[in-house]
Amino acid sequence: MATVFENDEQLKDALKSAIVEVLQERKDLIRAVFDEIIEDIALSRAIDEGISSPKVSREQVFELLETTN
Repeated sequence: MATVFENDEQLKDALKSAIVEVLQERKDLIRAVFDEIIEDIALSRAIDEGISSPKVSREQVFELLETTN
């Protein structure tokens, strides 16, 4: 059944209620969204750092990896 809102205030209240319900009942969903946001920020920073860092050869990378194992 479709709900018809008589004015913008009713629509606004319904949206607020729905958002509050999601925040209360689906904390796992909210956490997953924030986890994705944090990962995206970290990846973006790593890319920026990589772009501005000096270039190294493939051999140098593998040499470093071998010494850490």
